[in-house]
Amino acid sequence: MSDRTPLLAHAFDKQDVSDDLAFYEPARLVTHLDNQAIAALKDCYRDLLPDDGRILDLMSSWVSHLPDERLYAEVVGHGMNAEELAANPRLDRWFIQDLNRDTTLPLDSGAFDGALCCVGVQYLQRPYDVFAEVQRVLAHGAPCVVSFSNRCFPTKAVAVWRSLNMNGQASLVRHYLEHAGFRDAEVRVLADGAAGDPLIAIAAYA
Repeated sequence: MSDRTPLLAHAFDKQDVSDDLAFYEPARLVTHLDNQAIAALKDCYRDLLPDDGRILDLMSSWVSHLPDERLYAEVVGHGMNAEELAANPRLDRWFIQDLNRDTTLPLDSGAFDGALCCVGVQYLQRPYDVFAEVQRVLAHGAPCVVSFSNRCFPTKAVAVWRSLNMNGQASLVRHYLEHAGFRDAEVRVLADGAAGDPLIAIAAYA
């Protein structure tokens, strides 16, 4: 899956076609990773995200897993549940948007110095458009970090995601990012799952 040829539309079918905003309406104030994986993700963000930068937290929740000691100029969150986003102490502002219906981010071009998307990429039905928008709102050379584990709501995950193992899913995310124009995509195994949750991150640059 190294070329930029887009997948066919049926690859993004999902079992549950009900309204996504309704599905995510109940607040889920839980973490979807164990402590070891969260610590590894914080280390990854510490390494890749610039100090004092403006950060976009895409598909966020009540926790962003940003390093506790780091201060950023602004952290803007996107998500599907207002209660969860309002409870996130790292967000300076946030907005609700169903990216499977509207992929256009209400943000200025080149406005952010880094972007992250944690354990949400598997639900995107229009990933090429979404990551093209992420690329648009990032400054030149800014990092985008997409991470995922082996947990998901399977009826909301797209068909191609459900058909792959984690190595295949990493290649899929890299394909999304490269198709959107990101450069130097790198797969990082943050936790191998031997003693807890597995976690993979793909970092690429606008």
